[in-house]
Order: sequence, then structure tokens, then C-alpha cells
Amino acid sequence: MANNFLLYGAYGYTGRLIAERAREQGLRPILAGRSAEKTRQAAEELEMEYRVFSLDNPDAVDDGLEGVSVVLHAAGPFVHTARPMIEACLRKGVHYLDITGEIAVFELAAAIGPRAREAGVLLMPGTGFDVVPTDCMALYLKEKMPDATHLQLAFSSGGSRTSQGTATTMAENLGEGGAVRENGKIKRVPLGHKAMEVQFAEGKKRLCMTIPWGDVSTAYYSTGIPNVEVYTSVHPKTYRYIKLQPWYNWLLRTSFVRNLVKRRIQKGPAGPSKEEREKGRSYIWGKVWNDKGDSREARLLVPEGYQLTAHSSLNIVRKVLEGNAPAGFQTPAKAYGSGLVLEIPGAVREDTGV
Repeated sequence: MANNFLLYGAYGYTGRLIAERAREQGLRPILAGRSAEKTRQAAEELEMEYRVFSLDNPDAVDDGLEGVSVVLHAAGPFVHTARPMIEACLRKGVHYLDITGEIAVFELAAAIGPRAREAGVLLMPGTGFDVVPTDCMALYLKEKMPDATHLQLAFSSGGSRTSQGTATTMAENLGEGGAVRENGKIKRVPLGHKAMEVQFAEGKKRLCMTIPWGDVSTAYYSTGIPNVEVYTSVHPKTYRYIKLQPWYNWLLRTSFVRNLVKRRIQKGPAGPSKEEREKGRSYIWGKVWNDKGDSREARLLVPEGYQLTAHSSLNIVRKVLEGNAPAGFQTPAKAYGSGLVLEIPGAVREDTGV
């Protein structure tokens, strides 16, 4: 198996974690990014080859992908960075993977999917915590109930802090509200417009609210279920504040507020510590039901989100390098099955008996 894959955004928090895990597994990615100093430093510390190029210059991106068969893209916000990398991959015949959770990017990849199929190129956004565990849960429940018409997914991160990159993406979307899928169409709704208590694994019962998570897009392509809601755990006090957001979303959408939040993010920790990652756990819950009112539920216990992202992304990279790369737009579960998440060390799935 040739190890000629390129990791773009290798000096970011998640990119660096993926690079370190790749080295532990005997993989030798080409590290890449737009900052020459940061990319070189990461490459020297990990003793890996590196390339420097910006996504603003198509010719430079094409040169950067020369001799590469797979790109794992880890430089967000992907709503800005995904298209130029995808287009370059189509021009060069390179398979495209990324770690996004952004609905707009999944929808973009789905729209470009026919072109990718013609070019024999795999387009798979969401190879990490966004959305592998939930995508696998969605397909698993669909297999349990083929005539399901409604899907609810929920997750809880177990207290792990957010990386600067993830937080910056969230800042880019301040004031934009939420999203669900109704009758096959994505519908904009207020953030947290619904809430419920969810019983996760290990007896964790938590208040959860709806958010615009990637599965609002991907679960439909993986399962065909036309009605999808995704929830995340939230402190009751925080939820009360969120319910007031419609009154001041206009302010959150201003450049002044978003840039202020981004500056504060950059002053904080890069992400969870190694100890936090190793001790952390993430919890997934899912439920489907049909028009007759029959339902099925299941739960997943998986490693902390950034740990999972590194494991899962590299697992998918290996599959693609081995030739298991179905062309066109694919979700992780659609391409590799509902059991994909169980290939991650520490992942446990259980039915609730409903």
C-alpha cells in the first residue's frame, strides 16, 4: 500500500493530532499548509515531508497535489476552504476527505458528486467525530427499521473542551440559527427550537437541544429517511439564554461581534490536553420511528471527539489507499457500513430494547 496521502492543515490542533497518530501507525503523510514556518516546524518535529501552498491559488494547489492519491483536508472553516481543495482534487484525480461538520460543505459535495463520479474521485467530507459515529448510528437504525420515516440523533461530548479551529467555525455561524430536515428538505429553524432529555450510555441523562449538525445533511444520503433532527447536550442555564437568541441574532451576525469572539478564541488553549482526550468519552443516541408509530433506539459509547477524529480519519485514509474508494459523493456509513464506527478502539454499541 502506497502511503502517498497529503494532510492539509497539518499544524492546526486536529491536523497535528492526526499527523502524530499517523506516525504512530507507520503512515508517512505529506504535511501541508499555507504557513511556511508552521508547516516546516511540524514536518521537522515529526520527520515528514512537507509542502507549502495557499488555497487561493489554483495552480499552486495543483502543484501541491502532484503525485498524491488522497487528500485529508483539516483546515477550516471548511465553508471557505473545501471548494478550492475539492476542485483541485477533481482536476488532479485525487480522492478528497475532510473532517468538517458543516451542512453547507456536505451539500456542496453532494452537488459536485456526479462530476466526481465521472472523474473516478471519492468525495467524503466528515471523516471524524463529525459525522462518523452519528452517521453510523443513523444507518444502523435504518437497517433495524427499513420503513423508518423519522430519525433523531443526539450526542454529548463528555465535557471535552473545543479546539480553536472548531470554535472559530462556530464563531463564523453566530446568529445563523439551526436546521432540521423535513420531508426531505433542509429547513432553517431557531437554534435549540426543540429540547428533550436523552438517556445516553453509562446512565448519563442529559438535556439536549437541536443544532445544525452535519447529519441534517448526511443522514438523508445515508438512509433516505426524510425527517431528521440532531441534538446536543446543553446546560439548562445555557439553554435558557439560547432561547433568547432570536432577539439579538442580528447582533451576533455582525462582523464586529464575530471578529471579537474569534480574537478571544485565539487567546485560549489550542484544544483539550492529552490527558483530557485520553480520559474523555463521547455519547451517541439515536431513535427512528415509522408511520405506524413503531420505533427503535440504540446508544454508542466512543472515545473523546478529537481522539475519535484522528482514529477514524486515518482508518478511512487506509481504506482509500488500499483501493476501497467508491467514486462520487459518499458519507462514511454509506461507503463503509454502519459498523465502521466499531472499528475504532473503545467504541461500544447497544440496543435499548425499544
